[in-house]
Amino acid sequence: MIPDFLVTHSGGFHADELLSSVILTRLFPQARIVRSRAPEWITPGEDRIIYDVGGAYDPAAGIFDHHQRGAPLRDDSQPYSSFGLIWKHYGRDYLTAFGLPEAHVEAMHGSFDTSFVLPVDLTDNGALSPSGPLAGLMLPALLETLKPVFDEADPEADNRAFHAALAIARSFVEARIAQSAAKLRAEAIVHRAIEASGQGRVLELPRGMPFRPAIVKAGADHLLFVVHPREKDWCVTGIRRAEEGFDLRADLPAAWAGLTNGALEAVCGIEGASFCHNGRFIAAARTRDAALAMAELAVKEALSIGA
Repeated sequence: MIPDFLVTHSGGFHADELLSSVILTRLFPQARIVRSRAPEWITPGEDRIIYDVGGAYDPAAGIFDHHQRGAPLRDDSQPYSSFGLIWKHYGRDYLTAFGLPEAHVEAMHGSFDTSFVLPVDLTDNGALSPSGPLAGLMLPALLETLKPVFDEADPEADNRAFHAALAIARSFVEARIAQSAAKLRAEAIVHRAIEASGQGRVLELPRGMPFRPAIVKAGADHLLFVVHPREKDWCVTGIRRAEEGFDLRADLPAAWAGLTNGALEAVCGIEGASFCHNGRFIAAARTRDAALAMAELAVKEALSIGA
């Protein structure tokens, strides 16, 4: 079915129908968004997809609501919002339309659902209530700040605000998908580099890129440092032990901390050494040879102290 209309409810908007609209408008750019609760619009028909309104979930009829009794649940009994339902049925097509290679679509569909869609679903259903000083900076909360103020008198204000918010929501979805797709591309590059490095403790990459997930996936527990070129120099960086936090498999030498240029060269004995962060998680050198030499020296010290 190629719809002429994408129908969602009028009035105040929330993240779930905004994000659903992001997906649907990419797949059906010719369709017009209609925001209405009128029966003639929220009744299923061959010319429309209805979401977040209508009181039914019937994919065959093109209606995707979650407010009714007996609303659909995930396999683990967590609730869907309209975003989750639209992603379930249209997410793979969206990823294909986005240009993702077919081999990555299924994995990306699942990971995006878990990391991006599910939190929106839970928040919309009241199953997740963020608290603390960062609660107001969550994406659903930020999107809702784009609604008109309570005493806005213009009857078209809601629609204008919805479409303005839609453009912003689109940028977040597309950026997240692009970043996730890039990580998958990086994974292949890092995996090849790991194979080339053998049992060496230093991994050299052709450029800066996300590397930790691929290192963990490959089980390359022997690696301690990564070296790669930057725009004008070379970088030596540690590898975090866990996805969260800053604990590294090995720190750069304590004697290097906070030093630059000549002072750093004097301490480490490597010509071209140019910088070491005081936190000892990243260093820089003017040449590839200097960066590799710094990394090998850092490995030697780390092994000597039992890293």
